Amino acid sequence: MKNITLNVQGMSCQHCVNSIEGALKEIGASGKVNLKGESVDVSFDEQKVSLDRIKEVIEEQGYDVV
Repeated sequence: MKNITLNVQGMSCQHCVNSIEGALKEIGASGKVNLKGESVDVSFDEQKVSLDRIKEVIEEQGYDVV
């Protein structure tokens, strides 16, 4: 398992947390949103999902990965 922290802008509430964490779970990754830190800690298996796909899924939810 690989662990990374992504800086994500545009998150402000529990809905944001649920959207991102739920979307990551759907593709086989595990995410933990930190609203105050504007970041998402992600754990994933590089054999099953790519970092690019993780970023894409977060951006599809309406947030900016910087």
